[in-house]
Amino acid sequence: MLTIFARWLGIGCLLLLTLGACQPVSAPLEFAPDGPVVRAALTYQLQETQRRLSEQLETPAPQVELSNIRVETLEPILIQKLAAYHLRGRYDLSLTLPRQHQAQKNNRFEIYLQRQEEGKSWRLLQREVLADQTTQWYSELIETPPPSPPEAPSSS
Repeated sequence: MLTIFARWLGIGCLLLLTLGACQPVSAPLEFAPDGPVVRAALTYQLQETQRRLSEQLETPAPQVELSNIRVETLEPILIQKLAAYHLRGRYDLSLTLPRQHQAQKNNRFEIYLQRQEEGKSWRLLQREVLADQTTQWYSELIETPPPSPPEAPSSS
């Protein structure tokens, strides 16, 4: 009786060790970026592109405004063994220049976002494929607005 118990105990311990050593193969969906994070990442990416273009053309950078952001696919992935999210979707864009206003609808986007370990901030990841076909990742900290405080219940 004791040997059967010891055998099952040994199998149970081995199973726990095996399962405990497993790491998730993708990021958990419950920690995926919310709307304000996606908006901040897209705005940052577009503003940086417009800034670089304006520097080359020696013109003022336009004011960028995004609207109607729609995430169509959200894929949890691991990048360099860290949880990340690959998002694809569409947005509408409004550019305000000194003498004109330009609107574009239904623009496509594809971004990679990674939540920082403390969970308070996000990084926008940008991939570069090198000549030897290896991938190099660069990241930028994304400034996101602080969460709105909960509204106090009205006393009517």
